Amino acid sequence: MGETHKNKVKSVERTFRIVGGLQELDGAGVTELSSHLDLPKSTVHNYLSTLEREAYVVKEDDQYRVGLRFLEHGAFARNQSELFEVARPELDRLAEETGELVNLLVEEHGKGIYLYRTRGENAVRVKEHVGNRVSLHSTALGKAILAHYSDRRLDEIIERHGMPATTDRTVTDREELDEALETVREQGVAFDDEERLSGLRCVAAPVLSNDDRVLGAISVSGPSHRFDGDRFRDELPQRVLETANVLELNVTYS
Repeated sequence: MGETHKNKVKSVERTFRIVGGLQELDGAGVTELSSHLDLPKSTVHNYLSTLEREAYVVKEDDQYRVGLRFLEHGAFARNQSELFEVARPELDRLAEETGELVNLLVEEHGKGIYLYRTRGENAVRVKEHVGNRVSLHSTALGKAILAHYSDRRLDEIIERHGMPATTDRTVTDREELDEALETVREQGVAFDDEERLSGLRCVAAPVLSNDDRVLGAISVSGPSHRFDGDRFRDELPQRVLETANVLELNVTYS
């Protein structure tokens, strides 16, 4: 019985590996996907055929891609967030006022998940989209969240995911991260100076519940040439803090 359970777990893991591989390759045929995942072609074909029957992947000629049925689950999960619905109109307003890219991030399983993104008229286009998972230590949003976690929780996240660099400015030293988080607690806002993406800066603030649980974080992002001087260090932080405060009140009293 124990062996049967073990095999079932492996089959679930393999299913998600195959789905993840399709996403990484932006669609693929059986041969390409089996090579990418180092799995037998027959195995990949059997899994894809099952996923297609259940409408989780779509086959077009000899190519498979991730199907929209996953959107059903993602939308349901997002709508369970107590922050999402109250945040959306306020973040749209912040994007319109600043003209920039505005984000909502929450933590799950030690990673940051983009729950909502909205663009002002001058907003940059980045590849990341709603649902993307990112390392918390490398973003202003993530640091705004981590600053309100216990040392034990922070240790667990770093032990599980490490502190990988995505640019030459990413903080990869634990002591340096601790200092940055202390600054976030003092100032109420977090900064990302091209730590996640080269050429992109970000200002973020946490959104807290009335019992001081961190529900997520919001941010404004933009190109470094527009995010400088007083705008980067004073004007945008004030806008982000004001919006975070509105969200906290709305979550508490809605």
